[in-house]
Amino acid sequence: MTSGKVVPADARAETSERFDELVEAFARLKDAAIVAAFLRDLCTTTELDAMGQRLQVARLVDEAVSYQEISRRTGASTATVTRVAHWLRYGEGGYKAVLKRGRK
Repeated sequence: MTSGKVVPADARAETSERFDELVEAFARLKDAAIVAAFLRDLCTTTELDAMGQRLQVARLVDEAVSYQEISRRTGASTATVTRVAHWLRYGEGGYKAVLKRGRK
């Protein structure tokens, strides 16, 4: 879903460049402690919590837990659960790659 506002092509290019730079920054980090420090510097606690919640949701969706139960366990809205499930199944493969690597 889009916001409905028209974004000039140069603004989209700038956003794409920013995204690419961010991806490269993460790719250069090899140590979990440094990744954690970068995330804490980069994101608000609310943003970090939301991203962590989405990862929990993705893991539970992957385990075939019901959406209602996922919502109850994680505190995520059923809309968030549905959206994460959609991206887990039809997205770029990022959730699947992370889940495949498992937890420590």
